[in-house]
Amino acid sequence: MSHLQKLYLNSRTKILIFAAMRIDIISAVPQLLDSPFSHSIIKRAADKGLAKVIVHDLRDYTKDKHKRIDDTPFGGGAGMVMTIQPIESCINKLKSERAYDEVIYMSPDGDLFNQKMANTMSSYENIIILCGHYKGVDDRVREHLITKEISVGDYVLTGGELAAAIVADSLIRLIPDVLGDETSALTDSFQDDLLAPPVYTRPAEYNGWKVPDVLRSGNDKLVDEWRMEKAIERTEQRRPGLLD
Repeated sequence: MSHLQKLYLNSRTKILIFAAMRIDIISAVPQLLDSPFSHSIIKRAADKGLAKVIVHDLRDYTKDKHKRIDDTPFGGGAGMVMTIQPIESCINKLKSERAYDEVIYMSPDGDLFNQKMANTMSSYENIIILCGHYKGVDDRVREHLITKEISVGDYVLTGGELAAAIVADSLIRLIPDVLGDETSALTDSFQDDLLAPPVYTRPAEYNGWKVPDVLRSGNDKLVDEWRMEKAIERTEQRRPGLLD
């Protein structure tokens, strides 16, 4: 039985035992995160009291009179580097108020984020996510303040905000009672290392394109077998590495 399946089987107990998931995101440009958490499933999770995302403006924690949070790199070179002081001040303030399961830095060279990681982290209570900007953060932040580094793919973004939103969205939707149908997340792509099978809805025929008969048969056993067969077939065709 997967970690996520255990969470769902014990969803009522989990809600009674644990407080809502809290994700604190530290950003140099917090305005970039206004929209992702103000709509759809994430907003509904917040409205239900199941999750809370708080975005912190790093400039509020700097001691620089000009509110600067970056400086030129030692040794020269292009770009600017995020300074230690405001990052440490923000993290220390948050950690003085509650315990955190992880202090995460969104980084191109972090562990590649995947569904198994999301399943595990969905049981966490409190998480800090630091968003990088410019040429990154002073590496002493990574050495002494960060407990985990995560990458969302082998490419570079302007900043870590969009990556942080991806991680937060992926975790929150796995919390029991967030989705309207609690079994929905169990059938997502990458659960059990398979892509999701094809799905269809009304009308049963459109432009001569028909829904497979088995899905209209009413035979749950045959439907489940068909879905498993198609999930394996699609995974073999498109992401064979998952089956390894």
